[in-house]
Amino acid sequence: MDRGSSQTIVCHLALIFLPFIIHCLPRANLSPIAITDHHNPNEIQLQTYIVHVQEPTSISKLTTERCHEWHKSFLPNATLDSGEPRIIHSYHRAITGFAAKLTPQELVLMRSRDGFILAHSEKPTFLFTTYTPDFLALKHWGSLWPESSHGEGIIIGVIDTGIHPTHPSFDGKSMPDHPIKWRGRCDLPPPANCNNKLIAATAFKGQLKPSPVDKGGHGSVTASISAGNFVHGAQVLGNANGTASGTAPRAHLAIYKAYYNNYGVEGDLLAAIEQAISDGVDILSMSIGQEPKPLYESSVAKGSFSAIRNNIFPCCAVGNFGPVPSILSNDAPWCLSVGAATVDRRIRVTVRLGNGMEMDGESSYQPDTFDSKLMLPLVFPGDRGPPEALNCQTGSLRRSVVSGKIVLCVTDEYENLERSKAVKTAGGAAMILMNRLPDGYTTNADPHSLPASHVSHADGQKIQAYIRTTPNPTATLIFKGTQFGARPTPAVASFSSRGPSLNNGGILKPDVVAPGVNILAAWPTEVGPNKKGNSSSTFNFASGTSMAAPHVSGIAAMLKKLKPEWSPAAIKSAIMTTSYARDRHGNAITDQNGGGNASFFAMGAGHVNPSKAADPGLVYDLQWQDYIPYLCGLGYTNDQVMAVIKDTADCSNIKKIIAEELNYPSIALTLKTGESKTISRTVTNVGETSSKYRLEIEEPNGVHVNVTPESLQFSGLKQMETFSVKLSVKSGPSRKGQVSEGSLTWISEFYVVRSPISISFT
Repeated sequence: MDRGSSQTIVCHLALIFLPFIIHCLPRANLSPIAITDHHNPNEIQLQTYIVHVQEPTSISKLTTERCHEWHKSFLPNATLDSGEPRIIHSYHRAITGFAAKLTPQELVLMRSRDGFILAHSEKPTFLFTTYTPDFLALKHWGSLWPESSHGEGIIIGVIDTGIHPTHPSFDGKSMPDHPIKWRGRCDLPPPANCNNKLIAATAFKGQLKPSPVDKGGHGSVTASISAGNFVHGAQVLGNANGTASGTAPRAHLAIYKAYYNNYGVEGDLLAAIEQAISDGVDILSMSIGQEPKPLYESSVAKGSFSAIRNNIFPCCAVGNFGPVPSILSNDAPWCLSVGAATVDRRIRVTVRLGNGMEMDGESSYQPDTFDSKLMLPLVFPGDRGPPEALNCQTGSLRRSVVSGKIVLCVTDEYENLERSKAVKTAGGAAMILMNRLPDGYTTNADPHSLPASHVSHADGQKIQAYIRTTPNPTATLIFKGTQFGARPTPAVASFSSRGPSLNNGGILKPDVVAPGVNILAAWPTEVGPNKKGNSSSTFNFASGTSMAAPHVSGIAAMLKKLKPEWSPAAIKSAIMTTSYARDRHGNAITDQNGGGNASFFAMGAGHVNPSKAADPGLVYDLQWQDYIPYLCGLGYTNDQVMAVIKDTADCSNIKKIIAEELNYPSIALTLKTGESKTISRTVTNVGETSSKYRLEIEEPNGVHVNVTPESLQFSGLKQMETFSVKLSVKSGPSRKGQVSEGSLTWISEFYVVRSPISISFT
């Protein structure tokens, strides 16, 4: 899947923002969801299972009702003893199968039925929680906005917490009619209704029919980032004033609500994907995630595979598990997995200590009634107080300690806004919020309830040292509002999930990073301590990979408009090979976790570059059938492969490939001392009709790279050329346990087509 408008929105939006999800989610929620009826002992062991079955060869001609009847034939009976139907959802497009309530014993009996493929217990899924069109250079002459008509005519399906339908970001007055192919429906309760921007809104929650209206904000945020209208006068508590818009502001939005209180289950997620495919969306934007798992058990992986089979582009948030490695969601190679990076805007609040030292932080609440010239006592209740006081948790602060003072608090997995409320309730005059070590330099512009500044871990350490070495420490806050030009930019957010993936055989993930820190986006309610009665045009700052993914969904929508003949893999390749790995000042993109250079496991191929993606020169293309040898190469059984591809497969008759052999725009593999490997890649010409490309190699440390041939010649569009890459470990001391990085770039007169190379030594 995000950090929300702040870390507040972070946990409040169930964003996967901390090293381990168990910090924010109750351990019990990570287990299979048990459906129990305490009045009936026969149903106490009931669980919801996702069941894959083979469909009759004529299933495409069957009605939905007949398909449902076929699925019921696998059950011991159609209803539970309580009279409740066993089947929750029937699927034909997302997967072939159904979600049903069964006991483990009933599932064992079902396994013997002809046509049964596999089943797994339903797991919870969760959400990951505008200046960016300027930052992405979308407005320039010849850029993607004018070239693609702002994505007009493309439909983005957003699976999330619903929509705030009356927000001006979703007004349809200036929009054209939806495409003729559209088959969606509108379930908004009156007086709200759909329009030419918001062309569909429906919700899924078991057998219930809930409202698709967004209560928490996450869905409105992601929808507005991907395709929100131009809204003049957007701001958050007077900051970041200007015109807000989505990345593809003329694209249509179709909303599928599958999350409630920012959590959901796989059955509802698959039902939402099923409906989106049936309705005819062009893009699937999914700022959602699950605990890492094999592809055949991942509903996002299976649903997005069905999407690409229908020429729908799936875009996924990679999650907010960073900076811990290898805890990332949505790592299937057919889904574009997006990490989060910063922009150069800051909502600045400077901390000035009594010794004159200053450090910059952020907060969107900047009251003009605070006297920045007055130095106030500075305290750190967590230094010698109870553990809860370290993080300023509710009820942990003593009024006698903090009243009238500036209070230093340390971040944790809980909400920052609750932290500032706790300080205010205890009588504190202001708050300085410092990051823990893993949070590094990533700060949030939260709408706090009192004057505050969120500073980095490094600056927080300086403040701690000052307090501990000064008899009567003092400080003040200086509010500087919206500032631009922050350096380094972009940088990978500390919370953004990192590879290497442990479930996809070694495909390099994330694929790219995009803006995902303090993004101004539509919000259903006013924020801040002094509400003014604005009930419509309300915005907030949101952070997380949930905010990064819809940026790329919007970019993909515009590419789809420009290049309707491109496959989802071609669009992904164009976005990856044109991304940049150096920041705006020519330096390597940094990682906010520690301030050093970001690895490919943190940023993938690099930061998205929309205008370049529209004309990449060459693409690494794949069709859905090309993934079958890869899935067999992962060691999956025929049934497990069938569960993913929604088709028959016999791995014994398929030439298997390992992950590094997939025709992917990046190269990631493992090498032992003295070992060499040769892989091949095929590129398709989508640039100049006649062109010649020369090779440029940046060798990973300790590895020799030999490419044959060293030049590529094209004489027509759609012409394909194949090259081989031999990677050999150089002699010298062992590099076991290390990772080396380099790149392979094809350069012509007009194009630069770059692929990252990541080598893990074993």
